[in-house]
Formats: sequence, C-alpha cells, structure tokens
Amino acid sequence: MSNSNQTSNGNSLFGGLKGALIDGKLISQQIKAEIAEEVKAMIAAGKRAPHLAVIIVGHDGGSETYVANKVKSCEEVGFRSTRIAFDDTVSESELLSKIQELNQDAALDGFIVQLPLPKHISEQKVIEAIDYRKDVDGFHPVNVGRMSIGLPCYVSATPYGIMELLKRYEIPTSGKHCVVIGRSNIVGKPIASLMMQKSYPGDATVTVCHSRTQNLKEITLQADIIIAALGKPEFLRGDMVKEGAVVIDVGTTRVPSTETKSGFRLRGDVKFDEVAPNCSYITPVPGGVGPMTIVSLLKNTLLAAKGEIYS
Repeated sequence: MSNSNQTSNGNSLFGGLKGALIDGKLISQQIKAEIAEEVKAMIAAGKRAPHLAVIIVGHDGGSETYVANKVKSCEEVGFRSTRIAFDDTVSESELLSKIQELNQDAALDGFIVQLPLPKHISEQKVIEAIDYRKDVDGFHPVNVGRMSIGLPCYVSATPYGIMELLKRYEIPTSGKHCVVIGRSNIVGKPIASLMMQKSYPGDATVTVCHSRTQNLKEITLQADIIIAALGKPEFLRGDMVKEGAVVIDVGTTRVPSTETKSGFRLRGDVKFDEVAPNCSYITPVPGGVGPMTIVSLLKNTLLAAKGEIYS
C-alpha cells in the first residue's frame, strides 16, 4: 500500500491530520475480496464452503448487531453460517451441552460464543469448553499459549486485525517503542505479546499500561506506537502523544448523541481531533480497527476449513 496515497487521503478527509488515516474499512473490503476468491477456488476444486456458527445468548442490542454483521460478512465471502440463539435464562449446562454438540460436528469448521454472557454463566468455562481446533475467536488457553510462544494458532480477532493493519500500511515496528494501554485478555495482553515477537509486524519494545500505572503521560510521550484499548472514551489526549507517533484506537464505547437516529454514537479511546495532528498514522472510530475484527474472524475460519493450523 502506498504511504503517499494514504497521506493524501488522510489529509483530504481530516484537515487537522498531518499524517495518514488508517482505513480499516477499506482494508477489510480488500481482505474479504481475497477470502471470497479462495472460497471460489475451494468450491471449484470440489470442496465445501467454510462453515462458521455463532451462538448468541440474550437480546443485548450491541451483541445482536455484531452477530448480524458476522452473518452478513459470511454471506459476502461465500461462507455458510449458522446462528444459534438462546434466551438469557438458558442454563450454563444447556449452553455447555450445545458447545459439545458443535465440537463434534464435522461439517462445522469453527464457532464462537458472543460475549458478554449473563452473570449466571461462567465465561471462562464456556471458553475452555470450546474445542481449541474450532476456537476461531482465539480465546481458548491452548491458542493463547501457542500465540505467546510464536506457534501457529488462531489469534484473537482484534489483535489479528491490528497486526494486519500495521502490515498492510507497511508501518515500521522493529525496534520501536510500543505502548499498549489496557491489559484485557482479549486485546491488551495478546497484542503486547504479538508486538514483542521476532516477526513483522513485531520486534518492538513493549510497555503495557493500565488503570494503576503511574506517570502514564510520561510513558505515552515516549511511544512510537500507541495502542489504546482500555474502554474509556477519549482518554488519550493530544498532550500525551509525541510528534510522528502511530496511534491505534481500539475503543468502541456507545455514548448518547442527539445527532444520530439511534440516539448514540461510537467513541474511541482517543480524542481524535486533539491527537490526529501529532500522528504519522491514526485509526478513526468507527472505520478503523472495528471492521478488521470481523474480517479476522473470517480469516481464522478459512484457516480452519483448510486445515492449515490444526489438521
């Protein structure tokens, strides 16, 4: 990808942005097209289309939207998809029984359980019940452990998407100081591990910060790359980012808004208008990391269908 073109696009979209806007929506469309071509080739060779199942529990609006987008994305690339819905009164044992059934379904390549779950169900029990060979969310301890030591595995979707953005924009990472703000099992810890590994993207010196970190501003001002994944809207401000830094905003918090029909809008963890003028590259919200999360799930499902990780 041409850096100069992206700089031009970034400046035309956001007047205050000196560097390049990282367009996750554009990259996700490119990857979907690549996946669709692979699926066509598989079918032409007499193989079946990849098959992804999604379990959703309850009627959370955000979760239902995410699942609908995943099903739609499957259709776009030629995957078969199955949506399995339970009321929020479903028992833990009933949900675990369904997971075991899917584990044994030879016609299913991968499946996920949409989080969060109702409080009476243990998310960790559910994650560990999924066969790691079908764990295309990359949350099972086997996949997390293999990722941490650099073995082939299903990498959790959001970190996978971030790495793909860095790669496709040819952003230098070797020897750079990367500061990760947030230590969740889904984003903070895995992206820190990936950025440390001897590969590209990677080979970075990584600092992980969180809610108890002292002198956070001093640390972020030293960062060449900042990955903000703490779930606090507009937490990272302009005076916390040095000139020329790369900023990846993972935050997607719904905040009330009178300017939209839905009555809310998405806010990232970065105060975009303040931070963007300092950056060489920055992801917007929406349209940055978000679209890459779903496409990374599709990539994992394709790998599962092809038997490229676990045969």
